[in-house]
Amino acid sequence: MEKKHIDIVIPTFNEEENVEALYLTLKEIAERLGRYLFTFTFIDNKSTDSTRTVIEHLAERDKRVRAIYNARNFGHIRSPFYGLSGSDGDCAILMAADFQDPPEMIEQFIQKWEQGYKVIYAVKKKSRENKLMYLLRSIYYCMMKWISETEQIEHFTGYGLYDKAFLRVLKDIDDPYPYMRGLVSELGFDSFGIEFDQPKRKRGESKNNFYTLYDMAALGITSYTKKLMRLAIFLSISLGILSFLGLAAAAAFDIAGAGVDAAIYAVLGLSLFLSVILFFIGLLSEYVMLINQRTLHRPLVIVEKRINFDQTQNPQDNNE
Repeated sequence: MEKKHIDIVIPTFNEEENVEALYLTLKEIAERLGRYLFTFTFIDNKSTDSTRTVIEHLAERDKRVRAIYNARNFGHIRSPFYGLSGSDGDCAILMAADFQDPPEMIEQFIQKWEQGYKVIYAVKKKSRENKLMYLLRSIYYCMMKWISETEQIEHFTGYGLYDKAFLRVLKDIDDPYPYMRGLVSELGFDSFGIEFDQPKRKRGESKNNFYTLYDMAALGITSYTKKLMRLAIFLSISLGILSFLGLAAAAAFDIAGAGVDAAIYAVLGLSLFLSVILFFIGLLSEYVMLINQRTLHRPLVIVEKRINFDQTQNPQDNNE
């Protein structure tokens, strides 16, 4: 009986300290699960350290190690999606290279996959990351739960197993800036979540910063909700009504002979009005940018080089 092919997809960017250690850990898991055929696909986002050198040394020793080298850094959203959607396995496991996605969960993923689930995803129950960062993430997910038209998975980072049926759908999605965390719920495949406590990064420095987190949050908001734009309309109507009532009240006081310092009210009212307008102009610009990105029909990434993709017919015969 032919072995099922499990492709582990690992996005990398300046992960020279983690790549080999992660490979050795995954290799041990593959040996324990010898009834499956494993490949380890690193998709590198134009690393500037020795990450690619380490990957190439691994690929020379073990033909199950494959590499996709992007021609430039295409970001933390497009590159992982490209690697996942292009997987040729019976299923693919997407995971980070920094050990914050615990490799020991892979066996749990596979067990649930064999039970018939098409997507098995990891959910952070707790995290040893910065407490403020975790709090901000929690607030964001609560907000998304309220404003989104599609059910959102709280504290889901993308780590999980995806069946080939799900991967086929991803390949047909014409979106150069996809929000993977929303697609899992939107596409409706049978899924199962497994909770875990996220450890600290094992080595090196995190590539996530305020900008990358904001980028992901803004993408989720603009991809999966209309409520904020409609809130802007309702708020504008409400402000218009309040402004009219305020003017009417000021006129009534003037008629009654009561002195009103109109300048103070005008300045405060104008400041409030302008702050709200500027906020929603910014929000509208996010939607406009997203529309622009999705109508350009640009490729997710440009591939500079591929390694060992011609060895995957029977890669277990070529490992150490």
